[in-house]
Amino acid sequence: MKESTRPLVAVSFDLGQEAKERIEATLNPIADVIHLRDIGPEGRKTALLEAKVVFAWAPHMEFSPEEQGLLEHASLMQLLSAGADHLDFERLPKSLMIASNVGAYARPMAEHALAMVLALAKRLMIHHKKLKEGLFDQLSENKALFGATAAILGFGGIGKAVARLLRPFGVKILAINRSGKSDEPADFLGTLSSLDKVLEQSDLVVLALPLNRSTRSLIGKRELGLMKEDAILVNVARGEIIEESALFEHLKAHPDFMAGIDAWWTEPFKQGRFELKHPFFELPNVLGTPHNSALVPGSLIEAVQKASENILRFLAGGPIEGVIRKEGYL
Repeated sequence: MKESTRPLVAVSFDLGQEAKERIEATLNPIADVIHLRDIGPEGRKTALLEAKVVFAWAPHMEFSPEEQGLLEHASLMQLLSAGADHLDFERLPKSLMIASNVGAYARPMAEHALAMVLALAKRLMIHHKKLKEGLFDQLSENKALFGATAAILGFGGIGKAVARLLRPFGVKILAINRSGKSDEPADFLGTLSSLDKVLEQSDLVVLALPLNRSTRSLIGKRELGLMKEDAILVNVARGEIIEESALFEHLKAHPDFMAGIDAWWTEPFKQGRFELKHPFFELPNVLGTPHNSALVPGSLIEAVQKASENILRFLAGGPIEGVIRKEGYL
């Protein structure tokens, strides 16, 4: 590599020419950018040893274990993803700061959550199936959102965006986050210590939490039992926040309880395959999507831009967003 006094940013994913141009246009004024997919093994090794910043999407797939060990001199790993649960923190250097792309996908994910809430509240898949079977069930009631109470677990970028979409429907917002504080208005704002109270009161529960030690298996048999018999549960966060077997058994035993699942327990991105322990799709009260709530035209380019601006602030000595608290994952 040519000698340079400017910091080096190594990019480990390839989303096409437009993404490359966005990254370079944002960072080239103060840094050199190298795309690891465009160089050979020796070039990659040199770049990783010299990089001040690594811009990654799925480090567990983009770097070999040996390459992760080459990041001792890097100061920041910026993720394209909003979550960090797919990282192997034990393999990464302890000195490496990691920043997730917080809020980058909030708008499309909030729309997806709202679509699931409406579809489940109006029993769209159930009515469609009945019509397909020749049954014109005109007198079955649907649920109204007006006057309903929604628990939003995880009141960051996604949770706030969900609240903004639900509020015009006349929905009361009960929010939970780590600090119990937010600049977004809510009818109630608390921490996980208020989880039971919030679950008991809510008609809708939307999961927008990061997956870490404190949220893994947060919703199990006991918590599901606290919820209303006809509650709606939507998960656009991570599958492991809910206990899989507990949810399946609860859905079977409570046919008026509805679940919209975008995030699953075993997925190709993390485990290399899609797999379920239980036949969720045989249940009439489940609506599923393949963890694509963030993907609308242009959303990945917007995410690339947002993360690139975070890297720029870091290199300029300014405040950065999304710094991961590693102790929450180790």
